[in-house]
Amino acid sequence: MQQQVNQKPAQVLTRAQAPWIGNRGRIGVIIPSTNIGVEYDCQQLMVPGVTWHFSRFWVPQPDLSSDDMFLAFIDSIRETIPESMRNIMTCEPTYIMMGMSAETFWGGLAGNAEFEERLREHTGPEMGITSGAAALKAALDAFGVKKVSALTPYQSVGDEQVHRFLVESGYEVHKVRGLKCDTATSIAHTPQHEVIEEVLHELDGPGVEAIVQAGTNLSALDIFPTLEHQLRKPVIPINVACIWHAFRAIGVKDKIYGRGWLMERY
Repeated sequence: MQQQVNQKPAQVLTRAQAPWIGNRGRIGVIIPSTNIGVEYDCQQLMVPGVTWHFSRFWVPQPDLSSDDMFLAFIDSIRETIPESMRNIMTCEPTYIMMGMSAETFWGGLAGNAEFEERLREHTGPEMGITSGAAALKAALDAFGVKKVSALTPYQSVGDEQVHRFLVESGYEVHKVRGLKCDTATSIAHTPQHEVIEEVLHELDGPGVEAIVQAGTNLSALDIFPTLEHQLRKPVIPINVACIWHAFRAIGVKDKIYGRGWLMERY
């Protein structure tokens, strides 16, 4: 004879009562379909109670081999980012981080503000958003520096936008050096020690107080902390700046050691 087991009906918890994953923050991250750097860096910078949730937008035109092709790349992703934003909102993130950088510099300070406003058409006005350019500015402001250099994977047309954004943000720019990577995918193939380390020393100079790096597929998390100690000045990768900015925006003040001065000090 089969024993009958009395079961209580499942308890329905309110949102406030439920043991939600990401109880300190669920950060939705928008990344290009060609990108591998952002996810790698986010996975290295984990703190308890915060979760990462990625949504890719299609890059139909990944060729970056000339200024014209770079502009075509920017135009193409403007069409596909909205769908990625729509998709990520269905997991109910508490914050949005843009894991791409080129367009966030476009048009200087005003262009960045317009870019963030376009994103809020898909998230609503209350959602906090971290964009790459704004995160780098916040990081430089935290260090209180005035004269900077920048490394990018871009063609000249992209470098000009980075230069413009930094100048409009109040910084004296010593040099912007673009690696002129030929595709959005190949940015991630840049040899760190042969290229990045050499170029960073080239970007240093009299009075340079900090060096920043744009291009989210150019992961520099594993090498920049060492170079920071060698050069004795802040060396800030855009992915680290974005992650730091997103953490601080949601009230996560945890400091992470061994991953650069930004995460250690501010």
